[in-house]
Amino acid sequence: MDLAFTPEEQKFREDIRAWVAENLPKDISHKVHNALHLTRDDMQRWARILGKKGWLGHGWPKEFGGPGWNAVQKHLFEEECALAGAPRVVPFGPVMVAPVIMAFGSPEQQKRFLPGIASGEVWWSQGYSEPGSGSDLASLKTRAVRQGDQYIVNGQKTWTTLGQYGEWIFCLVRTGTEGKPQTGISFLLIDMKSPGITVRPIIMLDGGHEVNEVWFDNVEVPAANLIGEENKGWTYAKHLLSHERTNIADVNRAKRELERLKRIAKAEGVYDPAVDGPAAGRFRDEIAQLEVDVVALEMLVLRVLSAEKSGKNSLDIAGLLKIRGSEIQQRYSELMMLAAGPYSLPFIKEAMEAGWQGDFPGGVPGNAPLAATYFNLRKTTIYGGSNEVQRNIVAQTVLG
Repeated sequence: MDLAFTPEEQKFREDIRAWVAENLPKDISHKVHNALHLTRDDMQRWARILGKKGWLGHGWPKEFGGPGWNAVQKHLFEEECALAGAPRVVPFGPVMVAPVIMAFGSPEQQKRFLPGIASGEVWWSQGYSEPGSGSDLASLKTRAVRQGDQYIVNGQKTWTTLGQYGEWIFCLVRTGTEGKPQTGISFLLIDMKSPGITVRPIIMLDGGHEVNEVWFDNVEVPAANLIGEENKGWTYAKHLLSHERTNIADVNRAKRELERLKRIAKAEGVYDPAVDGPAAGRFRDEIAQLEVDVVALEMLVLRVLSAEKSGKNSLDIAGLLKIRGSEIQQRYSELMMLAAGPYSLPFIKEAMEAGWQGDFPGGVPGNAPLAATYFNLRKTTIYGGSNEVQRNIVAQTVLG
C-alpha cells in the first residue's frame, strides 16, 4: 500500500494540526503526554470542543451532521489529535452506538439521540458483557420482557467502562429463548437515571475506578427505545463490534507511545549502543521491531477504512486489526517497564495528581504510571472479543 499522501491531503493535515494546536487545552495535553489521570471534566471538555466544531462525530456522513470526510481524512485527523496529546474520544457514543442508530434506528430516534452525541453533551456507556458472557456474548442473560408500550429489564452487566459517568447506556438484552441464542437478542437504549439501575464500582489494583457493574432491577424502558426489530439485536451488535475493534487498535496512540518509549529508553541509557554498551543495542532492536509492527498496523487500519468507504464488510479485517493492535499496546507498555526498571514501579495516586512523577536521580518524569498502565493494558487482548476467539473468526472468514 502506498502511504504517500497527496498535496491536498497534506494541506488537510496541516489545517488539522493548526486547529488542534490552537484549541486543545494545554493542561489536558500535558496529562496525556505524561500518562496522568484524566478526569471526566477533561474528557468532556475536549469532546465539547470537538462537538462545537462538528468534529466529535468526525466519521459521520454529512446527512447526520458529520464532516463527511473520506477514510484518509479521518485517519489524518485521528493521527494529528493523538500526536498533539488529545485524549481519545470516548467511543461509546460517537463511534459505537451512533453508527447503529444511523443504520438501524428510526428517523425519530436519529433526531432524538444523535444531536446530543454529536455535541458531546450526553455521555453514553456500553452494556454488553455479563459475568458469564464476555467473548461468548450470545449467552447473555439480562432479560427484557415486553409489557404494553414498555420493556421490564432485569439482569446485570459488568466491566462497564466509565459507567459511573454514564447518562445513557445501550444494552443487548434477551427478549426471546427459541432457536439459536443469537436470535433472541434485542438492542435497547436505556436512560441510566431510570429507577432500578445501580452502578457499582470495580476498583482495580492501582486504586483506579475505570470499570463497573451495572444492575437492572425491574427497570422500565419505553418500547420506543428499541433499535430496529425485536430479536434482531445480534445483527446490530455485529455492526457495532466492527467499529469497536477498529477503535481498539488505536494505531495513532501506538505511534505516540512509541516516541515516549524512545524518550524513556534514551534517558535511562538503554538506547544508544555507542554510549551505553551492547545491551542498549539489543534493547533498541526490540524497539525497532515494535516500530515495524506499528507501521504494519497502520497499513491494516487504512485497509479497514478503505473497505468501509467502499461499502465492503470489514469485520474479518477488523478482528485481525484488534488482535495486532492490542498486542502492540501490551508490548510497548512492557518495553517501557523494562527500560525504566525500578522507576516504573512507584504509584501513589494522590502524589501523581499533585504533579509528582517520580523524579529520581537518573529517572525520567513520567515513569511512575508505567506499572499501572502495563497492568491495565493486559485487558486489551480480552475485551471487544478475546484474541483467541478473533483468530478463529479470521480463520473461518478468510480461510473458509
